[in-house]
Amino acid sequence: MKQRFRVGGMSCAACSAHVEKSVGAVPGVTTVQVNLLAGSMAVEYDETACDSAKIIAAVESGGYTAEVDDGKQQAAPAQGEKVDEALHEMKKRIIVSAVFMVVLMYFSMGEMIGLPLPSYAAGMDGMFALALTELVLTLPIVIINRKYYINGFKTLLHRAPTMDALIAVGSGAALVYGIYALVRIGTAPTPEAAHSFMHDLYFESAGMILTLVTLGKFFEARAKRKTGEAIAALMDLRPKMATVVRGGQTIEVPIELVKVGDLVVVRGGQSVPVDGVITEGSAFLDESAITGESMPVERHVGGTVIGATVSKSGYFVMRASRVGDDTTLSQIIRLVEEAGASKAPIAKLTDKVAGVFVPVVMAIALVTAVIWLIAGETPSFALTRAISVLVISCPCALGLATPVAIMVGTGVGAKNGVLFQSAEALENLHNVTSVIMDKTGTVTEGRPVVTDVQTNGIERDELLSLALSLEKRSDHPLADAIVRYAHEQNAVERNVSDFEMIEGQGIRALVEGVPCMAGNERMLLASGLAVPGSMKELSAKFAAAGKTPLFFAANRKVAGVFAVADVLKPTSRAAVQTLEKMNIEVTLLTGDNKKTAAAIASELGVREVIAEVLPQDKERIVREKQAAGRKVAMVGDGINDAPALARADVGIAIGAGTDVAISSADVVLMKSDLMDAVDAIRLSRQTIRNIRQNLFWAFFYNCIGIPIAAGALWVPFGIKLSPMIGAAAMSLSSVCVVSNALRLRFFKASEREKMQKDPVILPQSEVKTPEAAQHKEENVMEKTIKVEGMMCMHCVAHVKKALEELPGVTAEVDLDGGKAVVRAEKLPEDAMLTGAVTEAGYKVVGIE
Repeated sequence: MKQRFRVGGMSCAACSAHVEKSVGAVPGVTTVQVNLLAGSMAVEYDETACDSAKIIAAVESGGYTAEVDDGKQQAAPAQGEKVDEALHEMKKRIIVSAVFMVVLMYFSMGEMIGLPLPSYAAGMDGMFALALTELVLTLPIVIINRKYYINGFKTLLHRAPTMDALIAVGSGAALVYGIYALVRIGTAPTPEAAHSFMHDLYFESAGMILTLVTLGKFFEARAKRKTGEAIAALMDLRPKMATVVRGGQTIEVPIELVKVGDLVVVRGGQSVPVDGVITEGSAFLDESAITGESMPVERHVGGTVIGATVSKSGYFVMRASRVGDDTTLSQIIRLVEEAGASKAPIAKLTDKVAGVFVPVVMAIALVTAVIWLIAGETPSFALTRAISVLVISCPCALGLATPVAIMVGTGVGAKNGVLFQSAEALENLHNVTSVIMDKTGTVTEGRPVVTDVQTNGIERDELLSLALSLEKRSDHPLADAIVRYAHEQNAVERNVSDFEMIEGQGIRALVEGVPCMAGNERMLLASGLAVPGSMKELSAKFAAAGKTPLFFAANRKVAGVFAVADVLKPTSRAAVQTLEKMNIEVTLLTGDNKKTAAAIASELGVREVIAEVLPQDKERIVREKQAAGRKVAMVGDGINDAPALARADVGIAIGAGTDVAISSADVVLMKSDLMDAVDAIRLSRQTIRNIRQNLFWAFFYNCIGIPIAAGALWVPFGIKLSPMIGAAAMSLSSVCVVSNALRLRFFKASEREKMQKDPVILPQSEVKTPEAAQHKEENVMEKTIKVEGMMCMHCVAHVKKALEELPGVTAEVDLDGGKAVVRAEKLPEDAMLTGAVTEAGYKVVGIE
């Protein structure tokens, strides 16, 4: 059984290491992962030998608190309030400490810079009064920062010292030695004897250590708060209320009360409260917060909508299908939290070091003091060196190096529609040297579309009408592509009778009494129809390009041919090119024949393509790549790619949409965009680079700082490190590590370079070549129409449709700019353009 716990009282990496060690020792526990940043713990254990009560007891035995995480995601505002309270409390401690510290420094060091002391504390007669004043000024600092002593000595009693123990022992030793010097000053027989102890007053060191450590903790906590901004932003997306239909009445209820099957009303400008399916109406939805898709998406009756997306315009009623913790948003939040709370393999070394760091540092401090005493130095000098060692060492920098970067990296990924299932997946992805991608649904759209149309002796509109009338009654996937295309071209459907489907060939029927057929060339030949040579040649070219030719005939004469293909996604080619620039080998898997596969690979720019691959072959191909020494990432749609996704070093499921919990994938891409796989690899590399920078700094700082604090530079150069400087350096090191990790927040997704995907309409007796297409592109005319009256995305759709009904015109409509850009080889007159927009209900104010 796997269970999550919330753990309180942890302040540094040594704390989390001790909790892991304590829980790991409980019989029945198999794995335990503690996340210092999140204050959480994930434990896998055998229910027959262990239970949650034993695990909680193990945590409490070390001086910490624990409770079972019930899985309910805490609201972002509540979390923010808790952090704000902690920061406010820390700020109060800093202000009080700083006020007393300034006065304390005046009394302890004022004379050194020429400042006069009060008469009662001046001269030889005022030595005891001065020392007593310093103690009185130090005590408020010690009292307000007493948590270091409470936590530190508690962990010492449990034989699991933490950073708080280092601070408590270091500042406590300075305080106790200062009190000892105060007593000796008060009991000294002569002023000269008393004066010899004035240099042993370390009250300012004790106070400065506590003040600087608290200041460092404040900056660290404020910086760490930003690491969870991604999760907080996701939680803030969730609306508080939902409008539901119950008993014929429309009422507003808290989102927690929405049930599966409820009818939910969503109006323009509102957030969708839960996942569901539209039963009435339509709308343009902004899904950018969930999928990263910047453009609003139109959804109609039967369409799936995702909770937390925003309706930009329109009105619809939806039936709730997922509510509460089952919604897509909740699953995303859970994935991001679990990935941020998990540990990357690179963190194992730091965990081992952190587990013994504090005891080793305390031993070094003790040895340092003994060595300097043996070397003949004064007890005061030896104590100062030991205190410096204690306060300069920083297990926090080590402990924060990995988890902060992981938390920020996974949060940034979620913001861009890339979900990492674990920190291990985030780390493994940076080592990938080979990407294997399935063709269908990964690099292609996953559904056939019409790419080319050529007529033979009839008008284009007649051919489209014939195709729509015949294919409307077919359930073949290619028929659906032709019907969609014909509808887009506003084709007219005719009466059909005697419809007949011929397996493996096509369909035949009477269209308004005329015998017609649609199918492959084999069907035409079997029916005794002659296929013109130009059409045969064109058909062969379509096939060579990986397209399926479909012939249409009317009254025993070939009327035209459609080319249908599963076209490449707009960004697939750019993604492949980017991967190759990153020195990653790309392999394409497809079930197509070798000729078609070669054509697709050529269009995509892939050097290696494996054709005629069956679903069960994919896992074997991944295994073969791994045997050749490659680190393999498999990119698939998660449907029939599960074995290959599981076998790969990193499995990437593309186009998850609402199904974000794909168990066989390590990385889940919310959109069907191959460029997101590129961004996942880029983010992984940047995160691991950031972790290595943090680890280098943490190890370098401690390896250099501790010897200097111990007095390594005293003999050769006469340089010694004050405990106050040591405390400042320790605080700064943690802040540096966290700040460096926060740079990952500025990660930018790749620019999307999209390919033209509109089908090419071939006029009669003309076959397009790449050169001809390029020439055509160069001769396209363009005009910009200024349009008034557009208020929403529905208006945009109406204007676009009106303009594209004109012969050969394509249009791009900009709502914010109030304009439409039209293109065609030969544009209609301005009057025709104005008329089309006016008939749609909008006003043209200018054409450029």
